[in-house]
Amino acid sequence: MVTLPLHADPANQPPALTPQGLLTAWTFDPLVIVALVLMAGLYVWGVQRLRRRGDAWPVGRTVAWCLGGVGTIAIALLSVLGSYDTVLFSVHMVQHILLSMVAPVLMAIGAPVTLLLRNLGGPGRRLVMRVLHLWPVRVLTWAPVGAAMMIANPYLLYMTGLYEVSLANPLVHAWVHVHFVITGCLYFWPLLGIDPMPNRLPHFLRIFLIFITMPFHAFLGVIIMGSPQLIAEDWYLAFNRAWPPSPLQDQNLAGGIMWGAGDLISLLILTVFFVQWFQHSQREAARVDRQLDREERLAARAAAAGYHAHQPPADEERA
Repeated sequence: MVTLPLHADPANQPPALTPQGLLTAWTFDPLVIVALVLMAGLYVWGVQRLRRRGDAWPVGRTVAWCLGGVGTIAIALLSVLGSYDTVLFSVHMVQHILLSMVAPVLMAIGAPVTLLLRNLGGPGRRLVMRVLHLWPVRVLTWAPVGAAMMIANPYLLYMTGLYEVSLANPLVHAWVHVHFVITGCLYFWPLLGIDPMPNRLPHFLRIFLIFITMPFHAFLGVIIMGSPQLIAEDWYLAFNRAWPPSPLQDQNLAGGIMWGAGDLISLLILTVFFVQWFQHSQREAARVDRQLDREERLAARAAAAGYHAHQPPADEERA
């Protein structure tokens, strides 16, 4: 039998999750709050430095980082999701999706590395670029490595005893949250390609990697939905909850969330990739057209110059 910490002891378990609880059951974690304030504060400070020297920074990127990325992490860890993530598997799965798939995409749109480079002088920019091109960074930011981690990590977490360990151990529990965000960033940031990255894949390979990862997440969701054996069974049964859903219904719901939400977000990302690919093709076609026009003008000028160089003087023509 798993030893339950105080907040998950049946005598101290949270009350039944109600519509009112969705708005009021927030938790206070000082470390999470400090980390989120630093994330948002340092980003805004960098934007203000650019503006003070007269440089523009897209408002959409600031919103994506501060409200999108930081806000999503706050909701995942401090809202009712953070209060019930050890009580209901389905709540944990929503948290998983937000931390590993939603927040990293929005953070990537915020382009923090680009913001950092624009705030640094020449030596600082060269140092950052050297770090980005170190071999460990090159390996970790190579898109297939991120895709492999994105595929393997959920299976290792839920198909082994690691998930139950994370429920019982607060440090492992916190690391799982951090790991979700890191894995999502290593997967999505190279694929989106907004920030400078040492490895850049063509658009069709990015789309191919998304197509590869989608079935694995869907398959794991189906496994979780259809399993008659509870994941972390001792933990969830020890609560002896009198309010729905039952542990098995809750697990079925969690599997459906992984299947449905994962596929939906992947399809949205695919749509973005197709749009990026189309826009890139249009820009490339326009660039080639400008290059051809420039070459034609240069050739016409060279031909005209050659023609005039071989023309005899006017007095020779009269003679």
